[in-house]
Amino acid sequence: MKSVSRLLRAGVTAAALAAAYAATMPAAQAADPIRIGVPVGLSGANSVVAPAVVQSSQLAVDEINAAGGILGRKVELEIADDGSGAVGAQKAYDTLVFQKKVDAIIAMETSAARNAALPIVNRGKVPYIYTSFYEGRSCNRWMHVNGWVPEQQVAPIVDHFMKEQKAKTFFLVGSDYAFGRGMLDFTRKYIEKQGGKVVGEEYLPMDGNDWTTVISKIRSAQPDALISSTAGGGPNVSLAKQIKAAGLTMPYGNLAIDEGTAKTMGDTATGMYMSASYLTGIDNAANKKYLDGLKAKFGNDAKTANELSEPQYEGFFLYKAAVEKAGGVDGQKVVDALSQVSFDGPRGPVQMNRQRHAALSMRLGQVQADGSIKILQTFDKVDPGAQCPNLK
Repeated sequence: MKSVSRLLRAGVTAAALAAAYAATMPAAQAADPIRIGVPVGLSGANSVVAPAVVQSSQLAVDEINAAGGILGRKVELEIADDGSGAVGAQKAYDTLVFQKKVDAIIAMETSAARNAALPIVNRGKVPYIYTSFYEGRSCNRWMHVNGWVPEQQVAPIVDHFMKEQKAKTFFLVGSDYAFGRGMLDFTRKYIEKQGGKVVGEEYLPMDGNDWTTVISKIRSAQPDALISSTAGGGPNVSLAKQIKAAGLTMPYGNLAIDEGTAKTMGDTATGMYMSASYLTGIDNAANKKYLDGLKAKFGNDAKTANELSEPQYEGFFLYKAAVEKAGGVDGQKVVDALSQVSFDGPRGPVQMNRQRHAALSMRLGQVQADGSIKILQTFDKVDPGAQCPNLK
């Protein structure tokens, strides 16, 4: 107190005194960390893909912090299990937003989890980057999306089946929730627009794994090609295995498969077609850096990078760019900036400026016997179409 009195007597202003005091504060107090919430399905349908998503999040944070953080502030992760569904998401988001008080949410989730979480995001006014591919047209003033939508993902598979495989009839199989029905509704309309015919369309509940009855209907319909859109993880794996066991050999396009899950299936996935914006075979410096980073950090425990984990990694750098443009973590300013920034990452340049969605380069791939994905064709900067034309 004596030193303070002497400074005041010497004519030091209160503002200058406060600045001098702040300069002596520990860095952790002077600049609190930026906390980013990652709700993800550590249990439930997404538990197959969640570990890779968590690893990508951890790698991104490490790289950002090693380069000085965001505006000089360290980034910290807050990971929560959303159970892959609506009830778990409500609990996870409530904890992250109102108890942990995260500055942003960056998350790959099921559509059911996302839809349940959005009202909480609204109340908390927290910027939200949704990093999963999904059925499209989910619009919210706090949310941006860097995953693909049907307008980007369906055409490569359907066009290939119709032109190269001469397919005219299709059977559609999905999980009975927003993603499954939304994707197949778009797919049916696209097939019919191209002159094809859908001869069957069947669904199981989101956690359903016994496809016996559905497979019997596929066998009876004898379609030229099969297309599925299930919940990621468990239902995806069980359907593929039961199709293989039933001896069905028509061309099979999977709208929900990711590279990591395909590799876990062994020969079950061999020959399966997929359409993706990210595959590990992309040949550029940013992808090499990303894959090398995962290997260096996690060693033999590194999960296969895939269509769900790479956009998650990318989301952190898009958020970093938005915070830097906004000059801080104010939610509304960051949301406004997210449409204006871009990141040149493993998939190439990505900017969420198409009604808060992104134009993406898409790759048609086929699973090989060793689990790798052969890229058959690349489609540059495919536009997501009109997703949220009325969002302000």
